[in-house]
Amino acid sequence: MIKVLLSGCSGKMGKAVADYISASDDIEIIAGVDTVNKDCGFPVFKSFSDVSVTPDVIIDFSNVEALSGLLDFALVKKIPTLIATTGFNERQIERIKTAAKSIPVFFTANMSLGINVLCGLARRAASILGSDFDIEIVERHHRRKLDAPSGTAIMLANAVNSVFEDTLSYEYDRHSKRRQRPKNEIGIHSVRGGTIVGDHEVIFAGHEEVITLSHSAQSKGVFAAGAVAAARFLTNTEAGLYDMNDLIGRE
Repeated sequence: MIKVLLSGCSGKMGKAVADYISASDDIEIIAGVDTVNKDCGFPVFKSFSDVSVTPDVIIDFSNVEALSGLLDFALVKKIPTLIATTGFNERQIERIKTAAKSIPVFFTANMSLGINVLCGLARRAASILGSDFDIEIVERHHRRKLDAPSGTAIMLANAVNSVFEDTLSYEYDRHSKRRQRPKNEIGIHSVRGGTIVGDHEVIFAGHEEVITLSHSAQSKGVFAAGAVAAARFLTNTEAGLYDMNDLIGRE
């Protein structure tokens, strides 16, 4: 039985992961970490410094402020760690990469298999269409989401930009610039409202034709399923930085 420490257990994604694991027979949550202590059905610690159990893997759906304590705990205990939180700055991302030299770390902006397929399709489309098409990304999320644009939108932009050897710039705020759209950019737009789980579109706009690739998450369960699959994956890996490409390749 794989023993999980769930960071951010009292949040909506934490509950989705807990519900998914409760229906599995090879993995269980032995404890959680969250500043909000709801009745989760397992012990909940307010910080990683309080944790008194040793899990086989950590699943993190919390917030950027929890990263330092999370990595300190994981490194001392040598515990494989899945980080699905988004909104990290460059310094924090570098710390994650450094930690991956000592322990297995699964780090991705989106745990959905479908989104990662979308990344591959967007990359393929960009390689075929080239610079003749303007590229715009639109992401929509619920009103409570803290970061904008979403980590997934950046992940999609990076996938497309890799085709152009990372020469395209990202435009987040076009309304303040009175000018024609230049060719060497990717526009990224955020919509926040209601209970939208997560919608993403990659638009390729050419001469008299438009190609749109899209993905819509219908529930948080798709992310929970991906997280649990990644947790299983991590328990059989060496130290290193992993993402959904590694998981899909394994399967």
